[in-house]
Amino acid sequence: MSSNPKKRKGLNFWVRVFMVLVVVGLLGAGVGVGYSYHWLHSPMEVPAEGRVYELPTGQSLSHLSARLNRDGVLEYPRLLRLYARLTEATRAQAGEYFLQPGTTPVELLGMLNRGDTVLHQVTLVEGWTFQQALTALHARDTITPTLKGLTAEEQLQRLDLDIEHPEGWFFPDSYRYTRGTSDVEILRKAHRRMESLLAELWERRAVGLPYESPYEALIMASIVERETGAPWERDEIAGVFVRRLDKGMRLQTDPTVIYGMGSNYQGRITRRDLRTPTPYNTYTNHGLPPTPIALPGKGALEASLNPLDGETLFFVARGDGTHVFSRTLEEHNRAVRQYQLQRRENYRSTPPAQPPEQLLRD
Repeated sequence: MSSNPKKRKGLNFWVRVFMVLVVVGLLGAGVGVGYSYHWLHSPMEVPAEGRVYELPTGQSLSHLSARLNRDGVLEYPRLLRLYARLTEATRAQAGEYFLQPGTTPVELLGMLNRGDTVLHQVTLVEGWTFQQALTALHARDTITPTLKGLTAEEQLQRLDLDIEHPEGWFFPDSYRYTRGTSDVEILRKAHRRMESLLAELWERRAVGLPYESPYEALIMASIVERETGAPWERDEIAGVFVRRLDKGMRLQTDPTVIYGMGSNYQGRITRRDLRTPTPYNTYTNHGLPPTPIALPGKGALEASLNPLDGETLFFVARGDGTHVFSRTLEEHNRAVRQYQLQRRENYRSTPPAQPPEQLLRD
């Protein structure tokens, strides 16, 4: 060790300088880390109404963070990407993401990693036909229309389901989906729901029903669905149809005639239409039509598999959305004269939300 005082003094000076630099560096690093932590957990500049951003398939966190930076939402995109690499959170699932006020960069990474995408919703309505359901799906620009423009045979091939005709096989309900979901994906989900529910209700069906298979019950349910919008009438209407089948009577239900008319139906049916044979005309044919005529809901399915016991064989619309049920043709003809041949000005086919008091008293 040198005994030269000047050399020792100079060495000590540079040691102190080095120590100061180390301390400053550590302080700077600490401040940087602290600021980074604060920024990562602070709200981004999201508009008060929120904003939806789409991350297309094939793009990464880098693409989205750059776009957020251009829009003034994310101040330090490189810092976000660095943090994502350090925490192994670079995975970003494609889809739409809704950023609401208060969202932090760390929360954004969590959303991208979990795939917390925006969910849209489409409703298939009870009583719709398959074509009406397709029209509703194809009206959404968030759904990819892979069945559009195809023939019925091509649509069935694309659906790849174990069915010979699509009518009635898709459960009417509200379905949530992400942008870009195809019509086939939604319909397959609706089919699984219908298939599962039909199988469950078939196991709990009443004894002695005139159905040879669950599919025939599905056909009946579609007719019940189209015959009334009043939930409290479904089991009695199903009972009328079951008794008519048991007695070998024709069902004589207008909705089947309308379905068989196809595009020729323009809002009303005539006596000539009732006499015109089609595979679906239950005025000219005995038994059930060859396929369902609409999408039946759970209530119609339950009613068709557990119809109301009784003696009624006829019913006619009252003009308030409900029906009068009769045991004999004579009673039925009187009801027809009262409610059909002398229609009131306020005649309508939509039922009230609850049973009218007179029906509850009956």
